[in-house]
Amino acid sequence: MSAEHCGGSASCHCGASSTAVAVGDRRVALAGAPNSGKTSIYNALTGLRAKTGNYPGVTVARSQGRCVVDGTSLTIEDLPGAYSLEPISPDEQVVRDVLTGDCREVSTPDALIVVVDATTLRRGMTFVAEALSLGLPTCLAVTMTDELARREGRLDVAALGEALGVPAVRVLGHRGMGIPELRQHLAEVATWPRTPLTPPSEPAELASWTDSILAAADYASPASDSATSAVDRVLLHPVAGSIVFFAVMYFFFQSIFTWAGPFQDAIENGIGSLGELVHGWLDESHPLLGGLLGDGLIGGVGAVLVFLPQIVIMFLIIAILEGVGYMSRAAFLMDRVMGKAGLEGRAFVALLSSFACAIPGIMATRTLPSAKDRLATMLAAPLMTCSARLPVYVIMISLLVDSDARIGPFGARGTIMFGLYLLGAFSAMLVAWVAKRLTDRDGVLLPFYMEMPPYRLPRPRTVAVMVWDACKGFLKKAGTIITLTTLVLWVLLNVPMRSDADFEAACARSAECSAITAAVDNPAASTVLDDEGEPITDADELDALLEAQKTSYTMDNSWAATIGKAVEPVFEPLGFDWRINVSILSSLAARETFVATLGQISAAEDPEAPSAHLATMTYQQDTLTNKAGDQLFNPATIAAILVFFVYALQCMATAAAMRRETGTWKWPIIAYTYMFVTAWVMAALTRVIVAMLI
Repeated sequence: MSAEHCGGSASCHCGASSTAVAVGDRRVALAGAPNSGKTSIYNALTGLRAKTGNYPGVTVARSQGRCVVDGTSLTIEDLPGAYSLEPISPDEQVVRDVLTGDCREVSTPDALIVVVDATTLRRGMTFVAEALSLGLPTCLAVTMTDELARREGRLDVAALGEALGVPAVRVLGHRGMGIPELRQHLAEVATWPRTPLTPPSEPAELASWTDSILAAADYASPASDSATSAVDRVLLHPVAGSIVFFAVMYFFFQSIFTWAGPFQDAIENGIGSLGELVHGWLDESHPLLGGLLGDGLIGGVGAVLVFLPQIVIMFLIIAILEGVGYMSRAAFLMDRVMGKAGLEGRAFVALLSSFACAIPGIMATRTLPSAKDRLATMLAAPLMTCSARLPVYVIMISLLVDSDARIGPFGARGTIMFGLYLLGAFSAMLVAWVAKRLTDRDGVLLPFYMEMPPYRLPRPRTVAVMVWDACKGFLKKAGTIITLTTLVLWVLLNVPMRSDADFEAACARSAECSAITAAVDNPAASTVLDDEGEPITDADELDALLEAQKTSYTMDNSWAATIGKAVEPVFEPLGFDWRINVSILSSLAARETFVATLGQISAAEDPEAPSAHLATMTYQQDTLTNKAGDQLFNPATIAAILVFFVYALQCMATAAAMRRETGTWKWPIIAYTYMFVTAWVMAALTRVIVAMLI
């Protein structure tokens, strides 16, 4: 499937296809309103997968795939959802440009499948009339007929096609019903008729035309769904609905910690065992390779993979909420809140998409009619807490509070996570409000229109596909960007190589290192004490401590340490030392590499318990905020790190997406600048406040 998109009203251009589509194939476009079942039909015809959802703006790209019927190859194009061919947003402009031939680099399709929802057929007839007026060979695909019948409506699909003068097929794409019949029609696409009589465009005439067509099709509108209406009276209520919304979100974050714990421990133990196994195999014969694989690759990437259970749970809950139809209610409910920021409910859809990743959120701004609304939403979207921040939040919160800590009846860890997400969302609203005031003080909000789908049980396959796609993306990033970054960082943390003589000279200047060296030579006379104040006399344990001293010496004098210490004047007021600084800098490639870098450092110093070692790290020298020997990850520093990650834009892919959507590097640079300054100031304030309180 290609992920092409045509953007802008002045010109239309498309990128290269990622799926081979034979040149010369007949091209059949799928067009229809959002949530009409169009993309489900596309998936069924092509065997591909495009993300579908219960709100506008999810499928904002133009996708194409190949369909073979009776030996004939066809190209099926899934155009963005559109309510009208009189565009008010960029994605509706794409539909109009492609279908009218105004897209310079994409020719008009050879035929058109108009997808219409039977439960909203009267409203959808306006789009049908506009599509038929194009004069393309057309077939009508009528969806949601099962829902129409359940709600005591009726429709003669064949009679509807006869009245319009085009073939009509009843299709339930998600169940595969009607797909064989539609494929039969596609086999005869060369003979599809054009409508014999162009529908009227004048409103009064169009209304009369619609009445006559629906009467000929024996159409009866469905009754309102009593169960859906009853639930909506609660979920869409300004007060009760808001309470439910925040309760759902709170449950969401509590479950991320509670459910993932056992799976996370199992993965961490497995990765730790694998690292020890690699060290056991290679340390004697190839110590450098053992360090690269055991600490750099397994320790770094493994530190990120530990958070896969949280990613699974996060997207599982999102998929279920989306599948049952709750997400569209949340967007409608938040329209009032968005209005306070000068935006509309469609902007909430874009911001909601940013909870998974800011990139689809930025792309979803194409559904906004106003260019200034799109810009304000793009600048705010990176503040919504994406899944890449999740590993950082989890590991820092775990260091901050015990797993048994509670705030009232609720787990403290989940409550802090919920607070961080709320902080990001509130900050995004504030940024959108400021951006709107600066760029469009006199702007008028356009009406917000959204379909409210009936509540349904989500299809297991759809949920599984969404979760798998999210995990696949996470694993792909771990296998590419994070792996490459961690390998580069391993080199930086271990170069230049230090000789044994260099270490011995440095060790002689350190009382702790000298004591360990003496204890290794004579364990019985050891003065090295364990956590309980007892002398350590075990030779293997003393050897491990000496090896950790060598590793610490190498890293403290490495190129990475030089870089981290060079930026200390910037980050020292936040309580960060060079190790945190290097982790922060590495996260500019991807936020998850912050955890991977700390994982490398801790795995190198304590291979058996790298996560636990983070809690024992100390400052190596006096700083503006702490003295040498103080705990590095103390509450004030952890709070500063968490707040820094709430605000900082540490994702080059997000900046690239913003560049593509705005057509200039000006706005990504502005976003990076304002978010870094905000992150620094807020982290500094947080550190001071927390330090005063504890």
